Amino acid sequence: MRFSNFMDQILHNWRRLEERIARAAELADRVPAEVEVVAITKTRSAAAVEAAIRAGLRHVGENKVQEAEAKKAGVDAAARWHFVGHLQTNKAGKAVTLFDLVQSVDSARLATALDRRAAGARRCLDILIQVNTSGAAQQHGISSEELMPLAEEIAALSHLRLRGLMTIAEDCEKASQVRSCFSRLRQLGERLAATRIDGVEMRYLSMGMSADFELAIAEGANLVRLGTAIFGPRD
Repeated sequence: MRFSNFMDQILHNWRRLEERIARAAELADRVPAEVEVVAITKTRSAAAVEAAIRAGLRHVGENKVQEAEAKKAGVDAAARWHFVGHLQTNKAGKAVTLFDLVQSVDSARLATALDRRAAGARRCLDILIQVNTSGAAQQHGISSEELMPLAEEIAALSHLRLRGLMTIAEDCEKASQVRSCFSRLRQLGERLAATRIDGVEMRYLSMGMSADFELAIAEGANLVRLGTAIFGPRD
């Protein structure tokens, strides 16, 4: 697809999304500008990513380190890059150099690896803890009970900054079950903020994807991760 066609399609989709986000925020008595979109670019071309950034999207999300490395080299426009997939500890070094925010930290072992690599790179890395709010065995993330101990361990690491929580909702058609996952994360975020752990800032609730982001906004999401809603169906 030609770059101009990418731009036309993405601009059209983005305008519609802005309207839907605004409606969802207003229904929840929230300010639409509070909600930021992370464009999930898994399997998309560098040209599609470039078009999305030029259309006004400021955050790009990738699931795989290798794919992000190749794609980022082909994108000239500036954006904040997020890692949103399952990260293996042996990819921590690459992740530290490529991403501004790692959303999917789910163990002290991974946090320690990222901290060590960030120290070597002389930088601090923003991270989110991924919580498995659905209880589904196939989903990554820690349990609710593990959150506070892990947050305290991360707070002791000098090159990581814990900035919030992330979850993936239950994969089902029942809106009430999906929304309950988002509600759990919001409540956990409130608990984490109330503990006032030094160095921990509850800045982000990352939840909601193309099929359920309006429910997530209703429960307080301020980062929503959207792919097909921006780029259309994958080939």
